[in-house]
Amino acid sequence: MLGNNKKSALGRGMESLLPKDFDKSILTSENERINKVSIESIQPDKNQPRKEFNQQSLKDLSESISVHGVLQPLIVTKPVNGIYTIIAGERRWRASKLANLKTLPVIVRNEEERNKLEIALIENIQRVDLSPLEQAKSVYELHKNFNVTYDEIGKRLGKSGKTIANNARLLQLPKEAIDALNRNDITEGHARSILSLSETPERQKELLEFIIKNGWSVRQAERWVVALKKIGLDSKTAHERIKTENPLTKKLGNIIEAPVAVKRTAKGGRLEISFKDEEDLKRIIDKLI
Repeated sequence: MLGNNKKSALGRGMESLLPKDFDKSILTSENERINKVSIESIQPDKNQPRKEFNQQSLKDLSESISVHGVLQPLIVTKPVNGIYTIIAGERRWRASKLANLKTLPVIVRNEEERNKLEIALIENIQRVDLSPLEQAKSVYELHKNFNVTYDEIGKRLGKSGKTIANNARLLQLPKEAIDALNRNDITEGHARSILSLSETPERQKELLEFIIKNGWSVRQAERWVVALKKIGLDSKTAHERIKTENPLTKKLGNIIEAPVAVKRTAKGGRLEISFKDEEDLKRIIDKLI
């Protein structure tokens, strides 16, 4: 098992990611906080960065809303001249218009509440004691509920938008991998290798089993993925390429009386010879030449 067994907050809701002194009442969605308002009295935020919406995705959501209704209330600002501005949920609003809904469930928040929550989530992402999945959860909440782009989050945290987006992708791991990451049976690096096989869930499960059963390093997991995706090997042959020792390395090791390992790459690899000190290195070189 990798690292200490740390109890994760993932799965206990966004409240577990917020400071203890934070007013959690603004997160609640009890019936008394949900209002139904005319869809015509709601407008999108003209300053929100997201401008393009996949039309097929909107149509699919519209069909679901026609059958099941809007399951998650929109978050809106207090009305100005009778008009509410969307803080979170523009996609649901657009799909609801396609479904010809007349009213929508909303939770009304003022700008101060919105800012307090956004700041609390940013502070959480900066905490050093958060697990990778807890960080991913905070990033996702900011991106989804406040329409903050990954690039914008990255600027606030001093990281690239690509790094932030990759962190959020951890939530797309299969349940078995999420559980393993929570238990520290695998690392974030292992998790990214598993994510890279998202088009083949059976391979994701297989890689997870190999990592845990064989104690593979992140590099070994990456080499297995490369062997599958770039070289096109089958799982068994890819597994063989991960081995750092074979009859030939053993033979060479016996000749030079030193450990020899092979590390394969997509187009070849390298031999690694271990030595104890400078004197041992000189002895090995003398044997080789």
